[in-house]
Amino acid sequence: MKELQTITTEDLKKKIEAGEDVAIVDVREDEEVAEGMIPGAKHIKMGDIPESLDQLDQDTEYVLICRSGRRSENVGMYLMDHGFKVRNMVGGMLEWTGPTEPKK
Repeated sequence: MKELQTITTEDLKKKIEAGEDVAIVDVREDEEVAEGMIPGAKHIKMGDIPESLDQLDQDTEYVLICRSGRRSENVGMYLMDHGFKVRNMVGGMLEWTGPTEPKK
């Protein structure tokens, strides 16, 4: 079984600050993202992932985010099983110190 790759909040923040094109999927619930999302993140609730696979590209690596890193880890395993390249942001939004913006 393949191991889910991870990224720290600090490493993700550095990639964004360096202008790297990072595809971020936030799997939190609506009330959680209402408190703020990482700029540029795409919001797909964890429960909506199975029917939203057509919104994702298998050639793109996605960084998955939730509140603590637990739900996004589960989503990551699911997406890996369906042929997607993903990384889980460990620590989730609880450890995120970078900018946030309201959900668009």
